[in-house]
Amino acid sequence: MKLYVFPPSPRAFRVLAVANHLGLRYETHIVDLSKGEQLTPEYGALNPNKRIPALEDDGFVLWESNAIIQYLASKKPESGLYPADPRKQADISRWLFWDAAHWDSSCAILIFERVVKKIFNRGQPDEVEIAKGIERFHRAAAVLDAQLRGHKYVTGTNLTVADFALGASVNLAQMAEFPLQPYAEIRRWHAELSELPAWKKSLPPRG
Repeated sequence: MKLYVFPPSPRAFRVLAVANHLGLRYETHIVDLSKGEQLTPEYGALNPNKRIPALEDDGFVLWESNAIIQYLASKKPESGLYPADPRKQADISRWLFWDAAHWDSSCAILIFERVVKKIFNRGQPDEVEIAKGIERFHRAAAVLDAQLRGHKYVTGTNLTVADFALGASVNLAQMAEFPLQPYAEIRRWHAELSELPAWKKSLPPRG
């Protein structure tokens, strides 16, 4: 199995973290976004969106990070990351869809303006975009924080792929200056995720 990733990306991180948590064997193929490697015809043949991550498994190609982590978890249903019970699956999928529609997109604005632009020399942060990102972040964070109140993890007492999906962006909270102070449950939950061996293993090296 091959995983095409750019480790600093939260969407790549969630895929690597799930694969590592499950103990799956895979080859890592770095797609360096800073060099535009995602735009090559070769990578475009794998992912027509020319974005990361992508998975290749014995001729099966899959893109979209949340689809990939569901697929990975299905390889080891006994892990509980994506259990077979239809209602539990639906609950997890609800949060994966919510991530794509609300959480990831709000976090991405702040990450792009405050982190990506600086690293890739893309100009100064756009304060109008930042204001929009902060407003969207608060709206989504209030929902997630309320869900985590009384729950160890997003869907209850058990760790699932929803936690990996939603927690990945919070890795960049300090650099992107997420306004997390009002959201004690999100901070508590992410601190616990950060102690997982697979979480630590999947973080890009510093320096």
